[in-house]
Amino acid sequence: MNLSVVIPLLNEQDSLEELHRRISETIENQLPEISYEIIFIDDGSSDSSWKVISNLSSAFPEVRGIKFRKNYGKAQALNAAFVKAKGNVVVTMDADLQDFPEEIPTLYNRILNENLDLISGWKQKRKDPVLTKNIPSKLFNGVARKTSGLHLHDFNCGLKAYRKDLVKSIKLRSDMHRYIPVLAKNAGFTKIDEQRVQHAARKHGTSKFGTSRFVNGFLDLITLWFVGKFGGRPMHFFGAVGTIMFIIGFLTALALGAQKLYFLSQGIPARLVTDNAWFYISLTSMIIGSQLFLSGFVAELVVRTREDKIEYQVEEELNFD
Repeated sequence: MNLSVVIPLLNEQDSLEELHRRISETIENQLPEISYEIIFIDDGSSDSSWKVISNLSSAFPEVRGIKFRKNYGKAQALNAAFVKAKGNVVVTMDADLQDFPEEIPTLYNRILNENLDLISGWKQKRKDPVLTKNIPSKLFNGVARKTSGLHLHDFNCGLKAYRKDLVKSIKLRSDMHRYIPVLAKNAGFTKIDEQRVQHAARKHGTSKFGTSRFVNGFLDLITLWFVGKFGGRPMHFFGAVGTIMFIIGFLTALALGAQKLYFLSQGIPARLVTDNAWFYISLTSMIIGSQLFLSGFVAELVVRTREDKIEYQVEEELNFD
């Protein structure tokens, strides 16, 4: 199989037939020699999306379908499709017709001809509301560039192309689909580039993402940075911080004790050590430092014994061998 087109969706019944038609026409006209599949993942839709997918899969052998029992989120939808995808190149896109299927041949050829691991779309001219999406998105992407070291303009663009071994190597959690390029880099896939792509206004339905996604996105970015840097060796963070805090507290308490002994040896009246606020500060610092150090040990045990668990339940599948 040469190409897999992966499309996660939620309540997009009015877009699916047109989207399938445009994808098929584009591939068959511009890449007639390749074999391909189109995988729709219904992420708990409450409309007739699954019925449309079922009809398409009955009429077109290249159409596959995965139906979740409930809404698990885009990351889990992509996980399910990546497990099933057979194409040497995997292209992901949204189902709302805002991404252009006509971009697929260029993405496919660039992955193969330039030996790239990942190409991220760049919606240079977004057809979204300025205040609620465009401005927050620019701020979000700026922070992502600084923290990740990847010079991409649009981390969250749904239109991306991947080499097969990349999608088989990464595991998406929470809303981490926004940071697939960062996850790829952390996994050792460093041949990452971007491509300017077209972006259309939504034709049907409403956006499934509110402004809260940007707050969640920043929190996920902090998590991803921390996990990427210390996820495999948490003791390096907790142990280091805990040790520093313990040493500072211990030295402070030692200085207080030494001062008390000096005053006594010189016959100078000295108040009780426990009457000094610094005694309690140093004691608290040593306690917190010890707790952080022990937390590092516990985290190391968790890292060494953890197992990845399936975080979604599939209700039905169509056209998979």
